[in-house]
Amino acid sequence: MIYPPASMAPIPSEDMPEDVQADYLEARSIVDNSPRSACALLRLAVQKLMLALGENGRDLNEDIKNLIKKGLSTKIQRALDSVRIIGNEAVHPGTLDLKDDVPTASAIFGLVNMIVEVMITQPKEVDDIYSKLPESKKVEIARRDSK
Repeated sequence: MIYPPASMAPIPSEDMPEDVQADYLEARSIVDNSPRSACALLRLAVQKLMLALGENGRDLNEDIKNLIKKGLSTKIQRALDSVRIIGNEAVHPGTLDLKDDVPTASAIFGLVNMIVEVMITQPKEVDDIYSKLPESKKVEIARRDSK
């Protein structure tokens, strides 16, 4: 026996919130033995991610709708909808014949990391670069944008 169990699923993004990462890592640890369970855990992780993005985290479809109003890109909307539907079907059988197999679960891991990258990591990096601009340049930008 090898402990911890090896997994081919990608490691979580560095900027993934801790509570989201806990579910992600649990899903990662069981994906080979129970891909359906991993899909359900990943959907839970996405719901928690919605909280980190300022949404209520109770209704993923409503959270996605609110994020679209805030300028969510089509790419990330599709990623979120994919996780919402695939993960939901893992716990509500009979409505859609999705194969909750290891390759499907592995794809969802990638989508969750992509959502974190675009919604958390990239804005953080842009803010970091912008914060290093001289204050006079920020004032010029603010003046330009107020016109």
